[in-house]
Amino acid sequence: MKLQERAGPPSGSVSLAAWSERRGLLTRLERFVEKTFAIAAMEVSKLRHDPTELVTRAVQPALWLLIFGEVFTRIRAIPTGGLPYLDFMAPGILAQSVLFIAIFSGIATIWERDLGIVYVLAALLGVRLSWNPLALLGVLAFVLLGAACFSTFSLIIACLVKTRERFMGIGQILTMPLFFASNAIYPTAIMPAWLQVIAQGNPLTYEVEGLRALMLGSAINPGALLLDYAVVLAVTAALVVIGGRLYARLGV
Repeated sequence: MKLQERAGPPSGSVSLAAWSERRGLLTRLERFVEKTFAIAAMEVSKLRHDPTELVTRAVQPALWLLIFGEVFTRIRAIPTGGLPYLDFMAPGILAQSVLFIAIFSGIATIWERDLGIVYVLAALLGVRLSWNPLALLGVLAFVLLGAACFSTFSLIIACLVKTRERFMGIGQILTMPLFFASNAIYPTAIMPAWLQVIAQGNPLTYEVEGLRALMLGSAINPGALLLDYAVVLAVTAALVVIGGRLYARLGV
């Protein structure tokens, strides 16, 4: 007998209706997560058949680091608390790559493409990266968690809109505000007060903050790092719940 067949409604104060609703929610979430990973597997399969797409996807982060980063390093226009601007920027560009790819195509190979390409370019440009194995694992965890967060957000958009064109349009509208209303390419301290408030509610800000601490390995604050993980995880969990409910309504 299956576990869910053996498990009946709990005795006590929990009513049968409440128990049934809870089981229904769990079933919807399970289906949502299953479909999410099915989409990710499909994307991985596409890349295996056409690996050149990895190169084309790497162009954008390369341009940010090689052009934008090098220019602003020379003019020293942005205060970064003593960090070279490329060091400050590299974690933000990694987070940006995760955001841009995840919100349009899901989790697929983000850790392989974005993490590898950005690390190689940053090292070649002289960014003082931390190669501590635990720090690298922490970076990978942040990349995957951020990918899960924004790809789930993407799937929620897909559940709400009717056409592919509208989905792409909304995705393009949302990605740039999420990126620029974060600390990816400049510290929140130099933002106007209203933008600082938005940045504090932006999960990308916490992802970048965590990546910056782990990638550069300087003065890691365990409490702050735990908060960064907790915020991104909480947002992801909330999006999964919302996505599970919306996906169930589609009857897929």
